Amino acid sequence: MIAIVNNFGNWTYLILFIIIFIETGAVILPFLPGDSLLFAASALAANSHYHLNIWIFALLFWLAPILGDALNFFIGHKIGNSINKNSFLGKFIKEENLQHTRSFFEQHGAVAISLARFMPIIRTMSPFVAGSSNMPFTKFFRYNMIGASAWMTLCCASGYFFGNIPFVKEHFSLVVIGIIIISLIPAFIGIFKKKSA
Repeated sequence: MIAIVNNFGNWTYLILFIIIFIETGAVILPFLPGDSLLFAASALAANSHYHLNIWIFALLFWLAPILGDALNFFIGHKIGNSINKNSFLGKFIKEENLQHTRSFFEQHGAVAISLARFMPIIRTMSPFVAGSSNMPFTKFFRYNMIGASAWMTLCCASGYFFGNIPFVKEHFSLVVIGIIIISLIPAFIGIFKKKSA
């Protein structure tokens, strides 16, 4: 993250916007580091040395998931029900991830779109599943806005707050590694449960 800022300067805003957009817009890339990226960028913005604007990050990190999810929704609406293992997308999308997301939808209903924003993998699959289920776009967009707003606010606010703590400023790389590890714990728990079942 620091290397990106040092090498690209103000282009950092566009680079991070594209990463977050692709995380949810491209159905085949659910593994990109969304939560930790928002936290790290906001923590850096709290340090005047890097000359980053937290309000620009907040706007971009709000728009990127909204637009990415909208694209994902239309992809799901167009080809969601016709996807198979032999198709191009079928080679990248794991059936178990789709099934897990469908179960999540059945359990929580439309609010799952907002909740999924806080869950890696599922947040990438949920717009696709919503689109393939013929959910009205206006209804999807409403819950998408709520989820993106809450996600951006929580991640950016916590990153900016912790970024102002002297220890975080002095040990930024270690803190980011810790955040990444913590964000991966749910995925490891899911793998462990699956293997022990």
